[in-house]
Amino acid sequence: MGETAPFGRGRVRKLFGLDRSGPEHPATRSGQPLRPWTLPNLIGFLRLAGVPLFLYLAFESEDGVSLAAAIVFWLIAAGDYLDGLLARVTGQYSRLGALLDPVVDRLVIISGVVVCWHFGLLPKVLIVLLVVRELATLLLARWGLSHGIDIEVNWIGRMAVFPVMSAIFFAMIFPGWFPDGLMVIGVGMAWVATILYARSGRAALHSPGESDQPSSGG
Repeated sequence: MGETAPFGRGRVRKLFGLDRSGPEHPATRSGQPLRPWTLPNLIGFLRLAGVPLFLYLAFESEDGVSLAAAIVFWLIAAGDYLDGLLARVTGQYSRLGALLDPVVDRLVIISGVVVCWHFGLLPKVLIVLLVVRELATLLLARWGLSHGIDIEVNWIGRMAVFPVMSAIFFAMIFPGWFPDGLMVIGVGMAWVATILYARSGRAALHSPGESDQPSSGG
């Protein structure tokens, strides 16, 4: 009995995404079938469809302060956690999901900062730094794919999403020092994550044999 409790807690932590240690699921790796028709991917498609709805609601407002737009933004942002949870619960991992999620995440963030830039809801220098970082991440991912390298997402990158998304959400409800502070934290963490991505990709390029090791157990 004393040995099963820690194991149970570990399973719960992995289920809810609190523990991201260990290799990625083999079905998400390069060269695997896309498998588009899964429940997690359905959430991904709905998130993608929610982006133009969010933009419509935001630009229909006079000053960008819109509770309806903020709620839609939060739903499509929180959908990233939901589709991950569904993948872990159902086991419906897919290569398309691994490719779709970061693209939708980037679109959600970019659409949010477009609104904040247009209406002046967040400091523009922070928005510029965030957009440059997103472009750098996309270029890095493209470089990784062209070299057959899966660049692993690090925990700082995962954590950076929360303050950035929260900053955009709160800026559409009550702009000011609170969302500005969240944005400073999120942008700083995001740039640290990008530097780590680049280092990871370079290490994988120089050690091609080691980059295949995480999936060998599956």
